Amino acid sequence: MKKIEILVVEDEPKLAQTISDFLRIQNYEVETALTGNKALEYFCQNKQKVDLILLDLMLPDISGYTVLKEIRKISEVPVIILSARSAVADQMSGFEKGADDYITKPFTLALVKMHIEAVLKRAGKLRTMVEYNDLQADVNAQLLFYKEQHIPTTRKEFDLMIYFMEHPGIVLPRDTILNAVWEYDYAGDVRTIDTLVKQLRKKLGEGCNYIRTVYGVGYIFGEDIHEN
Repeated sequence: MKKIEILVVEDEPKLAQTISDFLRIQNYEVETALTGNKALEYFCQNKQKVDLILLDLMLPDISGYTVLKEIRKISEVPVIILSARSAVADQMSGFEKGADDYITKPFTLALVKMHIEAVLKRAGKLRTMVEYNDLQADVNAQLLFYKEQHIPTTRKEFDLMIYFMEHPGIVLPRDTILNAVWEYDYAGDVRTIDTLVKQLRKKLGEGCNYIRTVYGVGYIFGEDIHEN
């Protein structure tokens, strides 16, 4: 399956490299452009390949808004603005000019990852099937299968299972899970995740023990463990 390609348009070389290296670790294909004109040149030649653009506004040759305007003449590719301009008016202007999302600097790479996943999900560009051993999930159809049997789920139960399946063998704190499943910072009770896990365990049955509790922290998803 073709990797999702992201075009990073950022004039600060170190930041561009940091973002690009991080995204490659997340299994994305990445191209970088340090100027607006280079970004437009690459995109016009490869618009069928690029799935998402991270766009800085303050570029050395032309503004990020000019880049966005030119891109919108030929494509509806998702664009996430990266900007030090944090005023509400600036963010509103970004959306009005055609951006799909807006991240203010400074930011964490984890936050950028969550925004990218949220935008790709809305655009229907995330991979369609996620599999882990005898679990299969059809992302587009929102269907979960265990040992080829359909497991009915709510939307949030399904999103949680996808998150677990994409992060096997990693201890996941409850607040991290909530922020990922709800896509942005979630101000609710972290016990919400315990309720979802309880519901999933019940639906999957006693024979499926992939979701294990890490007491005092959260959960870890991994190989099926059968008690003797």
